[in-house]
Amino acid sequence: MAAALKQYAVVPTAAGTIWAYEVDGFGSQLLMDDTNVPSLLSLPYLEASPDAALYARTRAFVWSARNPWFFRGTAGEGVGGPHVGKDMVWPMSQMVFALTSTSDAEIRKMLGLLKASSAGTGFMHESYFKDDPKKFTRAWFAWANTLFGELVGRLAAAKPELVR
Repeated sequence: MAAALKQYAVVPTAAGTIWAYEVDGFGSQLLMDDTNVPSLLSLPYLEASPDAALYARTRAFVWSARNPWFFRGTAGEGVGGPHVGKDMVWPMSQMVFALTSTSDAEIRKMLGLLKASSAGTGFMHESYFKDDPKKFTRAWFAWANTLFGELVGRLAAAKPELVR
C-alpha cells in the first residue's frame, strides 16, 4: 500500500509535492481537502503522516486559496466542503488546524476564530458563512463540540497559557 500511495497519491504542484485528496489509480488526482476527520489536514492528529516535509507542503496547500474548499472572509477562515457548499467555513477545520499546529500564534488565532464563530450561542456549529458567523448550519453539532472539547483539554494540559 505504501508504494501505491507514493506512486499515485503524491503529486507535483508548483509549490512542491503534496498529498492528493483522492486518486483513481489511473493517474487522475483530486487536489482539495474536506473539513472532516479524517482529512489531509488531520494526518498528524491521526498519527498518519510519515513525511513531515510532505505534510507541511500539503498543509500549506489545504490552508490556501489553492484548495477549492478553503474560504477566507471578514468573519473567519477555514476549510469547508461540498456538503454545505461554497463560502461556508467549518469550525472543525479550525480545530484540526490548531490540533496539528506547532505555532502558539496559529493556535491563538484559531481559538479567536472559534470563539467568534459560535455567534454568541456558546456552541460550535457545523459551519458558518465566512462573512457572518450568525449565518450558520446546525445550532447543535455534537461532533464539532466534542472536538472543541478535545482541543481545549489538550491545550489545558500542554499549553494552559493559551486557554486562559
